[in-house]
Amino acid sequence: MIKVEVNASSSYDIFICSDLLKQVGESVMKLHSKARTVAIVTDETVAKLYLEAVATALFESGFIVHTYIITPGESSKSGTEYLALLEWLAQKQITRSDCIVALGGGVVGDLTGFAAATYLRGTPFIQVPTTLLAMVDSSVGGKTAINLESGKNLAGVFYQPSCVLCDVETLNTLSNETFCEGMAEIIKYGMLGDIALLEQLQNEPLAENLNNIIATCIRMKRDIVQNDEFDKGERQLLNFGHTIGHAIERQSGYKISHGNAVAMGMMIETGAAVKQSICPPECFSILKDLLQHFNIPSRIDYSSEELFNAALYDKKRTGDTITIIVPCEVGKCMLKKIKVDDLRDWIEMGLELCV
Repeated sequence: MIKVEVNASSSYDIFICSDLLKQVGESVMKLHSKARTVAIVTDETVAKLYLEAVATALFESGFIVHTYIITPGESSKSGTEYLALLEWLAQKQITRSDCIVALGGGVVGDLTGFAAATYLRGTPFIQVPTTLLAMVDSSVGGKTAINLESGKNLAGVFYQPSCVLCDVETLNTLSNETFCEGMAEIIKYGMLGDIALLEQLQNEPLAENLNNIIATCIRMKRDIVQNDEFDKGERQLLNFGHTIGHAIERQSGYKISHGNAVAMGMMIETGAAVKQSICPPECFSILKDLLQHFNIPSRIDYSSEELFNAALYDKKRTGDTITIIVPCEVGKCMLKKIKVDDLRDWIEMGLELCV
């Protein structure tokens, strides 16, 4: 078992191992000994695969268990679903001493975390991510949010979980497409600050190293979060590919998945950096080759005008400026503040290389 310790506004551990679903009950008991009831939030797909195992583990540890099941997909990360979940928690008389378990991918984790943060002004919750993307990204660091009609993740709070249990066995039931969405985030970490990770992805068998690769990404995010938990500076680096990626998601009506949209966003932002001689062409070629190697779509069918208009709702906009993340060399990125009106040109330049 690999354990990563996080010391943010609250301290907690992240575990990476097989068969962790069986230990959910023990984990809740250890962390929240006064809890009598546990609320599991999951989606229809994950419920069919793992709900019984998690509920059984909790029953065997002596907990009363209630289950809330949502429809899979971004449409469930909505204000309507959020309020429905809060009402359900109240009807089930969940108290502050009880615990909520987020069992699923990023949508489940984000929705559950935001509900946990705001129900009774804060109720403990545990992240049990079941996708690669959620393991290396959304379950770690305490960002919780729902989407508004105007854009992605526009309502949310910072709220750390009590622990994160990454049962790598759950990755075996992912479709190849869903698994590769997580690989896009792993590639992001290599582009941000780990050239050795990029080389490992290029040259070594993934299956033999996956647990350690997951741990590497989690440690990178942990270090950044500990330095800048509330996203005022360095943590914004983790948004590499996300400003344009979120615009792509919004423009597609969320038919393009988050992982694929981030991959496209990284391509555009790296391409623009190459066109402006901020980074060498090698940055773009390595990124493109890795995305192709893991069968991650990177073709963009939207115009610069469409993506610019969608990006105007990005959280990183401040007045007439917006902070974008651009590579400056292989394995290193930087924050760059530009005028909002210049973003259209950045997107256009990036699209010129994304053919």
